[in-house]
Amino acid sequence: MKLLVTGGAGFIGSAVVRLAVTRGHAVVNLDALTYAACLDNVAAAAESPLYTFEKADIRDRAALDRILATHAPDAVMHLAAESHVDRSIDGPGAFIETNVTGTYNLLEAARAYWTHAGKPPGFRFHHISTDEVYGSLGPSGQFTEDTPYDPRSPYSASKAASDHLVRAWHETYGLPTLLTNCSNNYGPYHFPEKLIPVVILNALSGRPIPVYGAGQNIRDWLYVEDHADALLTVLENGAVGRSYNIGGENEARNIDLVRMICALLDEMRPAAAPYADQITFVADRPGHDARYAIDPTRIRTELGWRPSVTLEEGLRRTVRWYLENEPWWRALQTRGGVGERLGTRA
Repeated sequence: MKLLVTGGAGFIGSAVVRLAVTRGHAVVNLDALTYAACLDNVAAAAESPLYTFEKADIRDRAALDRILATHAPDAVMHLAAESHVDRSIDGPGAFIETNVTGTYNLLEAARAYWTHAGKPPGFRFHHISTDEVYGSLGPSGQFTEDTPYDPRSPYSASKAASDHLVRAWHETYGLPTLLTNCSNNYGPYHFPEKLIPVVILNALSGRPIPVYGAGQNIRDWLYVEDHADALLTVLENGAVGRSYNIGGENEARNIDLVRMICALLDEMRPAAAPYADQITFVADRPGHDARYAIDPTRIRTELGWRPSVTLEEGLRRTVRWYLENEPWWRALQTRGGVGERLGTRA
């Protein structure tokens, strides 16, 4: 297939680009190259004749129309989004503009392209979203595809809105859509403002390792390369109009996750004192969801997919990658917000 991947220079998008090119798909990477994007993430794929880059913003409808007409993709994989909860607390407007208006523009451009092409039955619009749209769980239970939406942050609310738009464009206009909601991703090329890279890089630099509240919040962790594999599986085999929850089957409390990373660093890059001594509890994030957990039954039973990387193995791979790729993360340290505590303006 020829795939148009939006946000393909970001963390998850670049994993999709790398895997798709490896599997022989032609890929057009559409990215606005905002603060969290990095073309080094797709350097290996860029060496392939199957890869093309288009610098464009999904808020620019004319650019979307031009790119779709020029490249005539078989599918759109929509990953471009503002995604950092803390940034959404401080500046929600950018999240509405990109995640809601941008998704609307892309849906309309895709609908026009698909209609002009004679509505080919094989065309797909795959929207990639988050489990955060479902809100917060108590000590038990899991999110299913039928869980009511209950977003609690400007970020999750903007993603919930985009999910509703995708479903509406399928029901109203017949656009052949797919929708996936994933749990927390981690792995190589993770932008250094998210929890796991912050822990690794603060530990290595001798700075305090910040843990929100008492560190009791629970997340289901999904290795990013497993997620990319799941997304291509859904694209190729998912039922049109269907949504699929993608989880890592790896729940952990934040404090336990941080201690696991510190123990790996103690082993792989020993320091004078245990890295866990740097753990510092800080004021909690406003509206911090207590627990996320994915019920992966649908994707497992209908498409035969399940994650292949355990949390322990994925963290080991991730820590090793950061230790071996210091020039990559060093180059991002001067970007706005990196190394700062965000999300306090509420």
